[in-house]
Amino acid sequence: MIRVLIADDHGVIRDGLGRLVAEQEDMELVGAATDGGDAVARVRDTGPDVVLMDLEMPVLDGIEATRQILAERPGTAILILTSFSDRRRIMGALEAGAVGYLLKDAASEEVVRGVRAAARGESPLDPRAARSIIEARAEPDPLEGLSEREREVLGLLLEGMPNKLIARRLEISEKTVKYHLTSVFRQIGVTDRTQAALWAERRGLR
Repeated sequence: MIRVLIADDHGVIRDGLGRLVAEQEDMELVGAATDGGDAVARVRDTGPDVVLMDLEMPVLDGIEATRQILAERPGTAILILTSFSDRRRIMGALEAGAVGYLLKDAASEEVVRGVRAAARGESPLDPRAARSIIEARAEPDPLEGLSEREREVLGLLLEGMPNKLIARRLEISEKTVKYHLTSVFRQIGVTDRTQAALWAERRGLR
């Protein structure tokens, strides 16, 4: 019997998925969470085999909830079921440890097959998600283009250091720090420190 937990902040979707799971002879619905924080707590209490996880939820989004769940229960199979098909969210979810990624416009049969596949240790992917992954892998990693000094500056930025302290730590001028940051921002495709920190967090660099 596949023990399934649903995490979605929309009641209609949560109820519909609950009925779908309950109709399957080889599945048992062990809980339904209304937000990411609730999902983490309910997984801790119920120990599901598979979690159907939405991405956009209050308290914790699906990506952070996935990270926290797998930190405590690495054997849990987390299957993303969401409306979003953009590459950033897909890669963020998979990098957090989700085993698969389906979209909410999928047929009920596809969701059921996805849950069974996730329980078997497979990685069910919507074709649009698979295409995004292939395209992302074909692109060069921006980190590979950074010099050793630029990596040092980025690392200290992620620790929350202002430019003055970075300069002092690396024994370079503040002007040089700004020069390196400008180069880093350009190479990773962001425009400021906050965006750089978010970019690094999505890649597990923090």
